[in-house]
Amino acid sequence: MYSAVKTVADTGPGKHARRMTTPPGRGEPQLALSLSRHRGWHHPRNLPHFDAKLATQMITYRLADSLPAEVALRRPNERDTDGQQRYRKRIESALDGGLGSCCLRMPEIADEIILTWQHFVPERYRLLAWVVMPNHVHVMITVLPGWPLAKIVQSWKSWTGKVITKRQGELGLASPRGWQRDYWDRLIRNEEHFCRARDYIHHNPISAGLCQSPQDWRWSSAVVG
Repeated sequence: MYSAVKTVADTGPGKHARRMTTPPGRGEPQLALSLSRHRGWHHPRNLPHFDAKLATQMITYRLADSLPAEVALRRPNERDTDGQQRYRKRIESALDGGLGSCCLRMPEIADEIILTWQHFVPERYRLLAWVVMPNHVHVMITVLPGWPLAKIVQSWKSWTGKVITKRQGELGLASPRGWQRDYWDRLIRNEEHFCRARDYIHHNPISAGLCQSPQDWRWSSAVVG
C-alpha cells in the first residue's frame, strides 16, 4: 500500500554497513510457527496495542530515564480521546526536551539501532521510515504475516538494550536502565495518514531543535529517501 524508502544499507559505502555479528532474535527457534498469531487489539500492560498482518504501524519506544515519573504516570482513561491526545502531545514535548542520559545521540548506538531495524527486512516486515532521537525512536513498518508486532519490538530492544546499558555504565550512571518497558504503536489508516506520520518522523529532529532540515539529521530515513 505504501512505498518503502530504500534501506540505509543499500545507499552505498560510507553509510550504515551491515556489521552485526549475532542477529537479534537468534535463539528463537520456530518463532514464526510457534508465535504466529496476530492478536488484534490487546492490553498486555498499560498501553493498548494493535497487531495484525500487513498492518502499517508507527512505533515509538524510549529510554527508561527519558521522562520524569510524574509525566509518564499521568495517563488519562483510554476512553477519553481528547485526554489521550493531550497526553500524547505532553509526552512528545517532554521527550523532545532531551531529558535523561540521551545516549542514543552517540553514533555507535544510533547506528546499531538502525542496523537492527534493517536486519529482518524483508523477512518480518517492510521498513518504511525511521528516526533515532537522543532519548527515543520512531519507526514505521508494515508487519508481515506470522510475525507479531510485540515480538518484533522485543527483538529490537533485546539486542540494542545490551549496547545501551553497557554505554550508560561507561558514562557512570548509578543504575543503567536501558529501554523503558512497552512501546506506543499507531495504526496507519490510509495514504494521507501515512504521509503525515512519515513527515512527523522526518521532522522530529527539527521540532527538538537538533537541526534545520530533515536531511541534516544523519540517523533518519529522510537522508535515504
